[in-house]
Amino acid sequence: MVPEATGSWPIIGHLHLLAGSQVTHKLLGSMADKFGPIFTIKLGVHRVLVVSSSEMAKECLTTNDRVFASRPKAMATELMGYNYASFGLAPYGAYWRQIRKIVVLELASQHCLQMLADIQVSEVKSSIIDIYRSWERNKVSSEMVMVDMKQWFGNLIVNMVVRMMFGNHFTPGEQNGDQFQKAIKRFLVLLGAFVPSDAIPWLRWFDLGGYEKKMKKTAKEVDVVFNG
Repeated sequence: MVPEATGSWPIIGHLHLLAGSQVTHKLLGSMADKFGPIFTIKLGVHRVLVVSSSEMAKECLTTNDRVFASRPKAMATELMGYNYASFGLAPYGAYWRQIRKIVVLELASQHCLQMLADIQVSEVKSSIIDIYRSWERNKVSSEMVMVDMKQWFGNLIVNMVVRMMFGNHFTPGEQNGDQFQKAIKRFLVLLGAFVPSDAIPWLRWFDLGGYEKKMKKTAKEVDVVFNG
């Protein structure tokens, strides 16, 4: 029997502990010192298993991997993942296994990866040329130019993905490219956000934090770029 951590409150469970100033992984680490390498906590209506040792992790991810193979349902996956149809976010089951077969065969096989390798090399070269041209345009007497590497890597990754998927890429400063990057950034931020109604479903009526509105808007923005 896996022990449950003490300190659970009615309805919200241990959520009040996560609202403190201590970062989550340190909080769970201190709880592991008290309750052992495996214990459970309650996040609203959901019971969550916490493991904090390599032996326990191996037990969960190899020996009993099928038990832990699925993904929890969440508002973000529903609204931005095409109602759980997105392969990377879909729950484990017959649908996921079928899509995985298609992805492995058509997208991730060694032959496909070799075919796409030239695109990766080409985009890196193109991005380096963009840096050089930026230096030529903006250099001053010191011949030094500030380069936003975060934006540079963002452009590089977006262009790789878009070219692999659609055969073309965005030029620096292109409106569609900027729109796509902003939409993807919002998508990833919302995907990792804590949504109260994921833990306590009846709170969805109130849309605390406006997450449902933001997710629906972001899903439409991503669709617009892809359709274009």
